[in-house]
Amino acid sequence: MHTYEEKLSAFGRLLRVMDDLREKCPWDHKQTNESLRANTIEETYELCDAILNKDNEGICEELGDVTMHMVFYALIAQEQGFFDIADVCNRVCDKLIFRHPHVYPPAGERQSSADSVEKVLDQWERIKQKEKKGHKTVLGGVPQSLPALIKAYRIQDKARHVGFDWEKREDVWDKVKEEIAEFEAEVETLDKQKAEEEFGDVLFSLINAARLYHINPDNALEHTNRKFIRRFNFLEATAKQQGLSLSEMTLDEMDHIWEQAKKQERQDTQSNNPE
Repeated sequence: MHTYEEKLSAFGRLLRVMDDLREKCPWDHKQTNESLRANTIEETYELCDAILNKDNEGICEELGDVTMHMVFYALIAQEQGFFDIADVCNRVCDKLIFRHPHVYPPAGERQSSADSVEKVLDQWERIKQKEKKGHKTVLGGVPQSLPALIKAYRIQDKARHVGFDWEKREDVWDKVKEEIAEFEAEVETLDKQKAEEEFGDVLFSLINAARLYHINPDNALEHTNRKFIRRFNFLEATAKQQGLSLSEMTLDEMDHIWEQAKKQERQDTQSNNPE
């Protein structure tokens, strides 16, 4: 691994390269915050893909792309006289120090006690509410543009920090069953708007259950997405090998191959995790 000085030098190199590109490259010179936004979102998702794939080389590369975008935005702001990369770094350092009094006690005060993850998170939320530019409401800090599933988790988690939560996590299952029953009732009426609303309630309650049992619902759903893709690709490839077309196969025929895919996955798991 590199020394602290080498890391600082590498970051300085990135700053110099971005200065050169902004001045000399026609594409980089014309970029704005707005034009970069879509690319930044794409780079972030590519980083997430690498993380899910446990691809350390990919994570390193995608982190570089995300860091480059961070520097790019700061460079644009510098040109406009708003702030520069030093302001960005100092501001986040100040925020981290302020929100971690158990590590950086304020001058003249005793170090606070936060000896567990839960205590740290609770303290973090309380401090955020007290900050000068903090949001005036508990849920005010949840970005509107977050994907709905992640937003639901964050809303529920923030509410938890002020005590709005189930006393016993097992109680959430009664709520899940209640919401499913209400959805089923609305589906029978063929009222699309009401059914959509009730289905949203079902999803919200299931996300709540995931949170209570310390499961990240977004990660869980993505793992299921990937599992479905693997099995469907197996189904498609097997059908092709047998000279069959999916559109012409019966559901029973497809289910038979689907079960083969599941069996193959179990065998692969066992071979990769010998006792």
